[in-house]
Amino acid sequence: MASRIKTQYQCSECDSSVAKWAGQCPDCQAWNSLREVIVEKKSPISERFQSLAGSSQVMTLDEVNGVEQPCIATGLSELDRALGQGLVNGSVILIGGDPGIGKSTLLIQALAALSEQADLRTLYVSAEESIQQIYLRAARLELAKDDILVLAENQLENILHTAIAHRPEVLVIDSIQTVFSDSLQSAPGSIAQVRECAARLVRYAKHHHTSVFLVGHVTKEGSLAGPRVLEHMVDTVLYFEGDTNSRYRLLRAVKNRYGPVNELGVFAMTDKGLKEVTNPSAIFLSGYDHDVPGTVILVTREGTRPLLVEVQALVDSSSLGNPRRVTVGLEHNRLAMLLAVLHRHVGIATFDQDVYVNVAGGVKLTETAADLAIVVAIISSLQHRSLHKALIVFGEVGLSGELRPVQNGQERLKEAVKHGYKKAIIPTANAPRQDIADMTVLAVPTLQQAVAALDDM
Repeated sequence: MASRIKTQYQCSECDSSVAKWAGQCPDCQAWNSLREVIVEKKSPISERFQSLAGSSQVMTLDEVNGVEQPCIATGLSELDRALGQGLVNGSVILIGGDPGIGKSTLLIQALAALSEQADLRTLYVSAEESIQQIYLRAARLELAKDDILVLAENQLENILHTAIAHRPEVLVIDSIQTVFSDSLQSAPGSIAQVRECAARLVRYAKHHHTSVFLVGHVTKEGSLAGPRVLEHMVDTVLYFEGDTNSRYRLLRAVKNRYGPVNELGVFAMTDKGLKEVTNPSAIFLSGYDHDVPGTVILVTREGTRPLLVEVQALVDSSSLGNPRRVTVGLEHNRLAMLLAVLHRHVGIATFDQDVYVNVAGGVKLTETAADLAIVVAIISSLQHRSLHKALIVFGEVGLSGELRPVQNGQERLKEAVKHGYKKAIIPTANAPRQDIADMTVLAVPTLQQAVAALDDM
C-alpha cells in the first residue's frame, strides 16, 4: 500500500506552518492566508540551509579586503537612480508590478543597453513567453537583437545549467513565480517553490558574481506575491507603479542594500518602449495659466531627488451625518489629524464639510513635509481663494500647531527656483542662511502665522 502524502498549511504572509487549516494565521493574524503544501522529504541540513552569501572565517573588519565594487551603468539613467547609481556584481534585484505595467519591456531595454554600451553578456530567461514573443517585442522596440541571449525555460535546474555554460554577467528571470525545481513536488508558484528557486538563484548570483533580476507578480493589494521571506533574500526591491491607462510609470525602490531607498525613477510608455523622464516635476504640474482655488505646489523629496507636485483639495457642504474624508496619494489618518489641528489652532472648522484631497499625477506622498501644503489647499478651497501661482510650501505640522522642519530644505527651494517659483512659506528652522536669488522666502514658526501670511503672498 502506497504511503499517504503528508501535507501541511503555510501562511503566505509570514511563512509559518500549521498542521490544520484555519481561517486566520495563528502567528501573524492574517486572514485566508494558509495554503496547503506538500511536506518534502528532508535533505541534509548542509544542502537545504547553505548560506546564500557563502561562509567565511571569523575575522575583524580591519582584516576584510574591502574593495568597493564600481556600479555598472545600465544605460537607463532612471533605472540607475532607482538602483542607487547602477548595477553591482552579484546583486539580486526583485521587480514587482501589475500585469502589463512594463516590467518585461524595461528589462529587455536594459539588457540591450548593457550589451551594446557596457559590452556585457546578458541572458533573458522567460518562463511565461516564447522566444518568438520576445523577438517580436525587441523588434517593436527597435533593439539590437544580436547581443541578447534568450531562453524560454521554467525548470530551475535547466536554467542554472544554461547560465553556468554561458556565464552571463546579467541574468533576468521572468518571472520567479513560474519557475519550479524538480527537487520539490509542489506546483510552480507555491510557497515552497518560490522560496527554494529564489534561494538557489541568490546563491548562484553570489558565487558567480552575476547580477540577477527577478520579476515578481503582485497581489490584488499591490504587494509582491509569494512568501514575505522573498523580499528579505534579495538585495534590492523595486516596485513598478502607474495606471495602465496613463503613459507614465514610476519605478520606486523600497529596499536597497547598495543605495538609498525611496528613490524614484520616472518613465513614459511610448510605442517604442519606455522613455526616461529627466524632469518629472514638469509632468506632475498642471501648468495653469491662471490661479485656481484649492491647489498648491509642494516640493517633496523622493530619495535624493526633489520633486514638485500639485496638491489639490475640494471642500464642499455635506448632507451626511459623517462628512466624507477622501484622500488619494496620501494617508487618510493624516488628513483627519490635520483637520483637527486646523480647527483647534486656527479656528477653521470643517465638521459639516466633505473634504477631498488628491495628489496630482499619481504620486504617493509618505513624508510629513506635505502637511502644510494639505492645510493650505484645504483653506484655499474652503474660502474659494486663489493662491499665487508662483507660491510653493512645505513643512510638517505638529499637534500643538507648530511648524516643524523637514530635511533638505535648501535643495527644495533651489528646485522650486529652477521651475520659476518665486515665493515660499516654510518652517522657521528651514530658513535659508543666505538669500536665494529671485525668491521671497517667508519662514514662520506656527500654522496660524502661515495661514495669516497667505494674504501677503
